[in-house]
Amino acid sequence: MVRLSLAALTIALTSTTAFAQTEISWWHAMDAELGQKLEAIAQGFNESQDEFVVVPTYKGGYAETLTAAIAAFRANEQPAIVQVFEVGTGTMMAAEGAVYPVYQLMTDNDQPWDPSAFLEPVTGYYSDTEGNILSMPFNSSTPIMYYNKDVFEAAGLDPETPPRTWAELEEMSRTIMEAGAAPCGFTTGWVSWVQLENLSAIHDQPYGTLENGFGGLGTEFTFNGEVQTQHWENLKAWADEGLFQYGGPVGGADAPPKFYAGECAMYMNSSASRAGVIANATDFEVGFAPLPYYDDAIAEPKNSIIGGATLWVLNGKDEAVYDGVAQFFTYLSSPEVQAEWHQATGYLPITNAAYELGQEQGYYGENPGSEVAIEQITRGEPSANSKGIRFGNLTQVRTVIDEEFEALLAGNKTAQEALDAAVERGNQILRDFEAANS
Repeated sequence: MVRLSLAALTIALTSTTAFAQTEISWWHAMDAELGQKLEAIAQGFNESQDEFVVVPTYKGGYAETLTAAIAAFRANEQPAIVQVFEVGTGTMMAAEGAVYPVYQLMTDNDQPWDPSAFLEPVTGYYSDTEGNILSMPFNSSTPIMYYNKDVFEAAGLDPETPPRTWAELEEMSRTIMEAGAAPCGFTTGWVSWVQLENLSAIHDQPYGTLENGFGGLGTEFTFNGEVQTQHWENLKAWADEGLFQYGGPVGGADAPPKFYAGECAMYMNSSASRAGVIANATDFEVGFAPLPYYDDAIAEPKNSIIGGATLWVLNGKDEAVYDGVAQFFTYLSSPEVQAEWHQATGYLPITNAAYELGQEQGYYGENPGSEVAIEQITRGEPSANSKGIRFGNLTQVRTVIDEEFEALLAGNKTAQEALDAAVERGNQILRDFEAANS
């Protein structure tokens, strides 16, 4: 009887504790291995205290998650936290009344908050014009270049010296193909993000007016300038020659297999692709390098810009929930949690302390190339053209850019005509966004 009573008491106490915990709903867009690692972070926080329980829920890809969150907010069924990709930033900022800015959340709940602790190129993307960070940096990445060292060696190239400029990349691609080391020089994921948005930032070229959209509504695209047009002309010429192979629209789903199979010697994509590249490129040694640049357009290339997502806090919850969210964000941004997330995924360490911890642990020395993304995105002082871009409905604009790029490759338009059309169509999307949010 005594044992039964103790057991019953234990269950009762456990139930009472569980009941007393405040639930924090977290909608996210990560499945497979990334989803498992995300859930491990939530579990780690849940086990670190007994007052709150974070409940992560996968809601589909980035676009689906954002759409679901907007619909849920309108039905007053929103989560406390939602993961939103970087191109959704303009949409979230325009959703007045729906968002609880993270800098305000942390202050209201007496949690430590030092904006200077974060990597500047990361927080700059998600800050208002006064420098206040609006959403919690989480999974930030930037594009880099992966290359096949074995192919380089077979072509008589130095496998430790990847191309630094686009002229060198063109020359090396031709050498590789003429040597029969690979049938293709290079491919790329995300034409819009890598070959236009980041190309513009690295060469300090404006992507749009009003500081690339940071200045508010009323902006217009300007990515049809001389540098961008010359680059698209080159991509077309290189595609015709076979030096470049197109990987497809959006993320370029055909690009990774071309690299993994040794078909293309070089491959540009997110730093967060690192784990996938290492797991799939098993027949050759992989090298890592910054994105190339045109040295006749800029002597010292600027920083690249980020991709990935941040965590937005939605209004309409109890104070206890926000207390828990703030404590969770403190846990999430701790050096130990961030360093482990960064090293396991290839996403950037969002804080300087997490980066320094990785250095102390010897991670970068033991994993060659793992520092390339950090060095590239922190290169120099960000300019108005390289701190990022912020436009409403940017996902739709990226679709337009893909369509115009394919028209270029098909020979239906020149580079200038394709980019002019993308700007014109993109500006109409901006006007539609303004009309819906003013």
